[in-house]
Amino acid sequence: MVDYVLLILGIIAVIFGLIGCLVPVLPGPPLSFLGLLFLHFSKFGHLQNLSGGQHLISTNTLIIFAGITVIVSLLDYLVPVWGTKKFGGSKYGTRGATIGLIIGFFFGPAGIILGPLLGAFVGEMIFKDDFRYALKAGFGSLVGFLTSIGLKLAASGIMTYLFVRTLVM
Repeated sequence: MVDYVLLILGIIAVIFGLIGCLVPVLPGPPLSFLGLLFLHFSKFGHLQNLSGGQHLISTNTLIIFAGITVIVSLLDYLVPVWGTKKFGGSKYGTRGATIGLIIGFFFGPAGIILGPLLGAFVGEMIFKDDFRYALKAGFGSLVGFLTSIGLKLAASGIMTYLFVRTLVM
């Protein structure tokens, strides 16, 4: 019974991990990693054989993915700031891009792409009433956010693949 609960929690964690790569309030890669942990500690994460069972997701694999999760989570905060600053923006642009991403999420893929750009642009216009400056900083914020999302999706996608592959074996 506990194994099925762990499996269900693992599936939920992996799904929300992927969603969390796009939604700023959910920590995508940590949730995906949690899904791997749930699977690891269930009977579904073991290959049954005569010797009693062998982990398909090894402890070394978990350690590597824990490190990747920590690094990607840290970069999630640093890359958007770097993108905004690289293009001359301020914290207003970064905050605007975050708000734009949250609002844009309700408008589908186009909203997820355009939301941070428009949010950063509005934030920079509030900070400094200069159209060209705000547009450049908004673009930098968009580049930073999309890079961050890409890193999170790559990490969570690989963990999801490992999760599914382990279940199918």
